[in-house]
Amino acid sequence: MSSPPSKKLPVAVVGATGLAGQQFLTALANHPQFEIVRLAASARSAGKKYGDAIREQSGQSRWYADGELDPRFAALPVVDSTELQVSDLAAVFTAMESDAARELEPLYARTTPVFSTASAFRYENDVPILVPGVNLEQAAPLIAEQRRARGWKGYITPNPNCTTTGLVITLRPLHQAFGVKRVFMTSMQSMSGAGRSPGVLGMDILDNVIPYISGEEKKVEIETKKILGSVAGAAIVPADMKVSCTCTRVAVMEGHTESVFVELARAASPEEVRAAWDSFGLGANGFLTRGLPSAPRRLIITHDDPFRPQPRLDRDNEAGMATTVGRLRKDDALDNGWKYMLVSHNTKMGAAKGAVLVAEALAADGLVG
Repeated sequence: MSSPPSKKLPVAVVGATGLAGQQFLTALANHPQFEIVRLAASARSAGKKYGDAIREQSGQSRWYADGELDPRFAALPVVDSTELQVSDLAAVFTAMESDAARELEPLYARTTPVFSTASAFRYENDVPILVPGVNLEQAAPLIAEQRRARGWKGYITPNPNCTTTGLVITLRPLHQAFGVKRVFMTSMQSMSGAGRSPGVLGMDILDNVIPYISGEEKKVEIETKKILGSVAGAAIVPADMKVSCTCTRVAVMEGHTESVFVELARAASPEEVRAAWDSFGLGANGFLTRGLPSAPRRLIITHDDPFRPQPRLDRDNEAGMATTVGRLRKDDALDNGWKYMLVSHNTKMGAAKGAVLVAEALAADGLVG
């Protein structure tokens, strides 16, 4: 399929029929800068129009994302992801399982920037795990290193695990202002983070809390230190802090809640902690002053109400792109210790919409297009 003439940057979504891929379609519908011109998925969907590819024989649509499926996307043909041509595109947004991403994303990156929700390349030395407003300074040097070492014209930049996103957004301003030595976090993660397994997940979690999510805790611990680290030469030196997590699944549809205990390197007052959060991303050169289409007005929203944040009330703050914090309290069990609760939207800032915002930022820096 040839790309139609457009002033917008042409992009593809790979893994488009799955829930994460559908979230990309929602995030990119009517986008002022990017235009989806190709959709790709597995061989069983290839050759069908997208609307037909997500329809059961019974006629039921497997469209699970917010709102109605855009008729323009429904009419696009689905390409086999192994045969997708991307050299004439500005970017590729991928929402694949890790094994498929490991195989296909380097093929796309030979010519084109890849923005991924998969974990396949998160832990490579020359691959930054980018979070909007948190560590975008890592992008340019590591993209240059990927291109040099791997011979690519493009690059790969993955999202973090969705549980990591809200945590690092709240830790970054604290680490900048006071230094962070130690973090303990317990998550209460929504069901949407597990994808869709009809008739199974709901029965497992009803009247229950699932105390273990395979691989989740180690991902959050490693990713947090990498994201908050610094570039040295051709790799990232992880932040010098200790991070310990317990990750659980609870009967909430959307929005991850986290209970965080943090030990700072130097003393801070509650007013100073709140000021660090409230000013994050603002200021003369702040991320939020760049006017990017998907950016929130505030990266962090603070609450004094002891009953906030709550996922049902706070996950959609700033269209799901803000992290909401509350219940800030001194913790005398730690030196310079504080504890707080946060809520972040796992399928918006923590997934496709966050990846789109990263792509917007890198496009503004001349790294896309």
